[in-house]
Amino acid sequence: MSGKAKELIAQEIAGRVQNGQCIGVGTGTTVAAALEAIRHRIQKEALQLTVVPTSLQSAWTAEDIGLTVLAPTFTGRIDWSFDGADEVDSQMRLIKGRGGAMFHEKIVAEKSLHFVVIADSSKCVNRLGELHPVPIEFEPAARGIVERGLLALGGFDITLRECQFVGRSGPYYTQCGNLVFDVRFSQVPESLESEINAIPGVIENGLFLSQADELLMADDSGITSRMR
Repeated sequence: MSGKAKELIAQEIAGRVQNGQCIGVGTGTTVAAALEAIRHRIQKEALQLTVVPTSLQSAWTAEDIGLTVLAPTFTGRIDWSFDGADEVDSQMRLIKGRGGAMFHEKIVAEKSLHFVVIADSSKCVNRLGELHPVPIEFEPAARGIVERGLLALGGFDITLRECQFVGRSGPYYTQCGNLVFDVRFSQVPESLESEINAIPGVIENGLFLSQADELLMADDSGITSRMR
């Protein structure tokens, strides 16, 4: 997403904030830009907000700008949430999780009364999986069971995600200490999200087939909104 499009999205998100709300906050550079725009509103209007972030990165950013931060285990109501996506199809079905936070991202999305997805045209696909594999978070002890289960569901090119941090090697571990498979599927039926999660040892997967309530598409010329 271009710098101008990010700024338009950030202002749109910040403009929706209301005093006293509890908001779910995703992860990424566009989300960080939105939090900065929210900070300016807080400074001008003395708004009181509570946020439920999906990652440590977002939690630290929110704390830095003075927001009250709750863990994803928070059991109360989340008024609305916003986050990006790695892929979006014509039915507003998503692939998320390239950053490895899909477990908490899905928890926050499911708890939210309204889940807003932010994206640009580069994320739009005709078929889910066209650009990216589906990430699967799983318990390390269940690696073999999970791999066999994914093969049985039609998964292929199953790859254990590697750590991308400079100076470190070996497998990538999520915030919860789990491993991630990146898996290709030739088709993504509506049942696949739950079928993957039914494999013993799977924690969560990056298919968000029904969670999105609104899609905000941005480019340099403006923003369009689409509701489910």
